[in-house]
Amino acid sequence: MRIMQCKDRDKDQIIELIVNIQRKEFQIPITAEDQPDLHDIAGFYQKGAGNFWVARFSEKIVGTVSLLDIGNGQAALRKMFVHKEFRGQPHGTADKLLAELLGWAGSRQIREIFLGTTAKFLAAHRFYEKNGFTEISGQSLPPAFPVMGVDTKFYRYAL
Repeated sequence: MRIMQCKDRDKDQIIELIVNIQRKEFQIPITAEDQPDLHDIAGFYQKGAGNFWVARFSEKIVGTVSLLDIGNGQAALRKMFVHKEFRGQPHGTADKLLAELLGWAGSRQIREIFLGTTAKFLAAHRFYEKNGFTEISGQSLPPAFPVMGVDTKFYRYAL
C-alpha cells in the first residue's frame, strides 16, 4: 500500500471508486457530473495548503482523501473514501490516508480541519471520533466551509 499525491492520470479511477461507493454501497443518488471537483482535482484541491491523495495497492486506487484550503488557517477534509475490501485491518488504509493529510496540514500552518458527512456513513463517524474529531453543529462551521447537499453531520479537528 502506497499513499501518494494524486496525478492527472488518476482521475478515472478516483471517479469510479468514489461514485461506486456513494451510489452502490450507500444509495446516495449522486453522479460524477454532480461533483465537478473530481474533474479538476488539481485546480480545485491542489492549491494553497490543499492537496489530494490516493492509496494504491499495486496499481489500483483503493482509497482517497483531500484537503481543501478554505483560508484563515482552516481547511476542509473531503473525499475520504476507501474500497470496502481495504477498510480496517490488515490494511489500515483510512488511517494511512488521514496520517498523510494531518502531517501535510500541520506542516502548512493549518490550525483547524472541518468536515461534513452524511448520517449514513456510521463507520466514518466512528473513525473520525476515534481519531480526535469532535462533532459540531452546522452553525459552528466557518463561513468559507463548502457544505454539500448530503452533509448532515459535521466535525472539527484542532491541530
